[in-house]
Amino acid sequence: MLAYLVIGIALGPHGLALLSESAAVSDFAEFGIVFLMFSIGLEFSIKRLRAMQKLVFGFGSAQMAITALVTGLATHYGYGQDWKSSIAVGLAIAMSSTAIVARMLSESFDLHSRSGRQTMGVLLFQDLAVVPCLILLPALAAPGDGLLSALSLAAVQATLVLTLLIWLGQKYLGRVFDTVARHRSDELLVLSTLWIVVGLSYLTAVSGLSLALGAFVGGMLISETIYRHQVEADIRPFRDILLGLFFVTIGMMLDLHFVLANAHKLLLAVVLLIGGKAAVMLLITWATKTPLVTSLRTAAQLAQAGEFGLVLIELARQLNLISLGVFQITLSAMLISMFVAPFLISRAAKLSVDLGRGDWAHNTTVLQEVAVHSMDLNQHVVICGFGRTGERIAEFLALENIPFIALDADPQRIARAKAQGLNVVFGNADRPEVLQAAGLARARAVVITYPDVHSAERVIRIVHRSRPGIPIVVRTADDKDVARLKAAGATEVIPEVLESGLLIAAETLVHAGVPMRKAILHVRSARAARYASLRDYYDSPKK
Repeated sequence: MLAYLVIGIALGPHGLALLSESAAVSDFAEFGIVFLMFSIGLEFSIKRLRAMQKLVFGFGSAQMAITALVTGLATHYGYGQDWKSSIAVGLAIAMSSTAIVARMLSESFDLHSRSGRQTMGVLLFQDLAVVPCLILLPALAAPGDGLLSALSLAAVQATLVLTLLIWLGQKYLGRVFDTVARHRSDELLVLSTLWIVVGLSYLTAVSGLSLALGAFVGGMLISETIYRHQVEADIRPFRDILLGLFFVTIGMMLDLHFVLANAHKLLLAVVLLIGGKAAVMLLITWATKTPLVTSLRTAAQLAQAGEFGLVLIELARQLNLISLGVFQITLSAMLISMFVAPFLISRAAKLSVDLGRGDWAHNTTVLQEVAVHSMDLNQHVVICGFGRTGERIAEFLALENIPFIALDADPQRIARAKAQGLNVVFGNADRPEVLQAAGLARARAVVITYPDVHSAERVIRIVHRSRPGIPIVVRTADDKDVARLKAAGATEVIPEVLESGLLIAAETLVHAGVPMRKAILHVRSARAARYASLRDYYDSPKK
């Protein structure tokens, strides 16, 4: 990302002038955001989005309102601008960069962490808020009183369009992909996906919504189908290329001559922008009793301007809501904050890890509880996650008198397990201190039963670093993540889809008239080919 920005600055009209800005290039580059939002939609199913509605409309609305209000007041009283100009600048500054933040969260597997969910909730609300903002600015610039009616119309229009798209998509999108898949053509599948992305983006754009919003809805709808992972792999090259072009166009907008001539003003503006936005999120997360570690990461992830903010500030200039001087200062500060964002996010992540270690080290109640329950254990098994899979593993270990300790973060689940006399304690296995307290150094094996592959991967890497060579058995939903989890350090990965498929296949063979012994031999053969650690047993003719 930074390389793309540097290329845009160096080769753009304010640098070596080898590249020139044009509406066509900007429009084309905007599809980088479209495909990014589509990829994010694939990560967020409609069910998950409904579960996140408090984050989207709670955190998101609070962040937008407070940031826009504080920025507007600073612009009005600190820089002597009128109230219309102050509103325009406040709304532009309130936006954060979905392109930068979502990409970094995706690459660091943080999309589904607590800070990642909070950040994505705010970003999704901002994307929704672009629509009324794009209507509000022209209404502010136009003479007369039509602001309330224009905003009401926009809200009704957005609700109708999104409801219609989701209803039609849930009803027909799966059938479309089923039809395409029957032709067994990779090219046809890619083309169909591209048409869906572009088509839904076009429909939302002509309805007065943003291109990116339509793409996001399309991604969510496809995430409900079995084609999600294939589509995600097919779309990635288009997303990466177009997103790179988008960042080049962002870099082209930065005027280095203006930056150097107004360095002192810009430095103050950048500090106020980044510091102010971070402070707002710290305040919101503090009010919701979010842990400090999570608050810091969320604040850093949202403490920059965004691509939609650039759109709003440019629109405000075209409508003469702000002067050229205010536009240049604001635009330059926004671009610099976007350039600084990757460094800030990475630094905050490292700082939060350090603080997290300190918080947990001082949280003697939790660590002591784990240590007490593992104190007398030796050559035991550490079970990470005590859902239904964890319970079944514990049953089998108990049959063989193998000691275990299970770590879980669900108080109700822990209470039920303790009522049965099982050795289950509260603790997050993705904390090295908790694993050490659970006796990782003395354990004979680790089992990870998390349904979330990103969480499982984090635990694998921690275990592998702390105790190289210890057997790590991991549960996963299907085969697609096996190679990735093994690369992280897992000894064996058990896909639930494979095991259930083998049992169903064996049952089918028996009911189809195949002798049970022969059906079981087929299952053993498939397992021998799949599980390296049990190959000798499954290849053996013994029962």
